[in-house]
Amino acid sequence: MGLSKREQAHIERRLVATLTEACETAKAELVGFAWLTHEIDYAEFPSSLRVVWVFETQTQKNQALASGQGGRMIELTAQALSEAQVLLSPVSAHVQFDSEEECQRANGGNWPQRLARMQSPRR
Repeated sequence: MGLSKREQAHIERRLVATLTEACETAKAELVGFAWLTHEIDYAEFPSSLRVVWVFETQTQKNQALASGQGGRMIELTAQALSEAQVLLSPVSAHVQFDSEEECQRANGGNWPQRLARMQSPRR
């Protein structure tokens, strides 16, 4: 049986609160990090959860990942999910990285279109 609308709303509120905290932490720590978002298909929760970390430029994203900061973003995601009582393993399979610059280049800045075309997490 699927989750009720009430349960979905409760989960969503918890995720927004904890991922917002992770986002603010990352803004203070990671050069070029701009924002993050998440998407869920509640018919396939929690396996459908995807968290996308967005940098201003592709170069900043690449530098962050090359310097090992991807692990920090996964750590922050794992902490946020834990606090939201969402259990996933491995968390890294549900985390993606992107940039404003690449969205502008490939999708004319249309984030909903870009996110719809991005690969979903492994199920």
